[in-house]
Amino acid sequence: MKTELNFSDAAAIATELLVAFAVDHSTSKDKDAKPELALLTTESALTTAAQDVLTSGEFKGSANETLLLHSPSGLQAKRLLVVGLGKSSKVTVNDLRKAAGVAVRFSKPRAIRELAIVIPNSELLPLGPGGRSVVEGALLADFDPDTYRSDRKDQSIDSLSVIAPQKADKAALETAFAEGVILGESQNFTRSLVNEPGNVLTPTVLGERAAEMAKEVGLKCEVYSTEKLHELKMGAFWAVSQGSVQPPALIVLTYEPEGAPSEPVLGLIGKGITFDTGGISIKPSEGMEKMKYDMGGAGAMIGAMRAIALLKPKVKVISVCCSAENMPSGSAYKPGDVVTAMSGKTIEVMNTDAEGRMVLADGLHYAQQLGVTHLIDAATLTGACVVALGMINAGVFSNNEEAYSHFVEAAKISGDRFWRLPEEDDYRDQIKSQIADIMNTGGSRWGGATTAAMFLKEFVGETPWIHLDIAGVAWLEEQKPWMAKGPSGTPVRTLVEWVRSYSS
Repeated sequence: MKTELNFSDAAAIATELLVAFAVDHSTSKDKDAKPELALLTTESALTTAAQDVLTSGEFKGSANETLLLHSPSGLQAKRLLVVGLGKSSKVTVNDLRKAAGVAVRFSKPRAIRELAIVIPNSELLPLGPGGRSVVEGALLADFDPDTYRSDRKDQSIDSLSVIAPQKADKAALETAFAEGVILGESQNFTRSLVNEPGNVLTPTVLGERAAEMAKEVGLKCEVYSTEKLHELKMGAFWAVSQGSVQPPALIVLTYEPEGAPSEPVLGLIGKGITFDTGGISIKPSEGMEKMKYDMGGAGAMIGAMRAIALLKPKVKVISVCCSAENMPSGSAYKPGDVVTAMSGKTIEVMNTDAEGRMVLADGLHYAQQLGVTHLIDAATLTGACVVALGMINAGVFSNNEEAYSHFVEAAKISGDRFWRLPEEDDYRDQIKSQIADIMNTGGSRWGGATTAAMFLKEFVGETPWIHLDIAGVAWLEEQKPWMAKGPSGTPVRTLVEWVRSYSS
């Protein structure tokens, strides 16, 4: 999709589709009350073109509701699409991001290949974040997962023009717009990785794609395999890897901008299981095909590093992604095995399907050996987190309030949704082992997301650390009005904003 920022009179734009946003200013709680609709624009021509239908009651202005007008009077556009944002008292930048996505998803099946979206000009939504969120939402909505369909019809949008007020602060808006393009494209890069089938995206190929991206944007990339795991004594990572004919990949991406302080050094650690059968503790066959997305944490870290390299915050960042296949075979690790992690801690394997925490254990420790002072990991780690939070919020755990406060502010900007869960020491009792230091599961179904986090906590020490369990949000089970079914790319934007919050 070709994108441009245009400081013009929207009424004079000749385009296949012009998009504007409407809010409901009414304060009545009566669901049958007539809405008080208004377009978020100061251009009278747009308001006049839509006035009759806005006052007719036909269109309610509900969030993501659409209204299409053909040959709108007084406008050069062939069509005017009005997208609702809901009640003005509750509207957020994230609502706008979704609404922009709705406009693109509306256009694609209707053979509309060019559109112009008017940034809301209102006190309700600041112009800079508004412009950024519009282009983010549009880019994310343009992604479709039907890569391998032989009858695939390319419905991609050819060009998007984002229309800003002529009197806007051009420099500030251009910066915000450019950020939105980078973030949207980087999140889509993650989605393209997560969407690949396991027979295509092996650990080796994931390493190759990370290296290709790094070369394009100026990151340092090192990709290691079996020999390096043995050299570093990564017994936990290797245990998961040993059951597959596909060798593991230890992917290290480094961003070190000129002028960055020596501290902090931020570590982005990703679980990269390119296919997860569960190993000897094999999963049920139903739904196993989705286990190609078990590298969603690593995919998010790689996409975030792409955005970081392009946005250039003044802070050093190292990403460590631990990629493997978890397969059952004669050489696979088994329940009851005891392995030694890179840190020297011994682990009794209770369930080979608890493999993500095994590879992360060595990844977290290795990142600290590389000089990382603050850690954040992301993993499609537990079904227990999905049971607790569903597919709306990801779980977040942290051992450090300052690092967590940075994360909360980052999530406010990104629009991603998280819910903090406990990592209290009392839960550690559930992972105590009789014959080793710890077990790799909590021994029961209770508190599974937290016992997994407690396992990871064993490998971070006092280092400020945040753990994201994204099992419920990395893959959309159903299509949304603003995004296709399939990989979501969560939490790329939040990771980037967390990093930027530490920039000098």
